[in-house]
Amino acid sequence: MGKNLFTIGEEVMIRASGITITIFKYQYVKNMKRYSYVVNEYPNTFFFEEELMKES
Repeated sequence: MGKNLFTIGEEVMIRASGITITIFKYQYVKNMKRYSYVVNEYPNTFFFEEELMKES
C-alpha cells in the first residue's frame, strides 16, 4: 500500500473541470491499489487520485 497524496481538509482541484474542492475523507481500495477520496462539495461521489491535483 502506498501513501495517499491528499489529506483531510486539503483543497485540491478536479483535473477535468478545474473546480476547487476540499477533501472530506479517503480510503485505500485494496483490489485497485489506489486511494479514493470523498469531498465536501460532492459527498455522494468519489474521486481517484489521478482525477485530482494539488492547487498551485
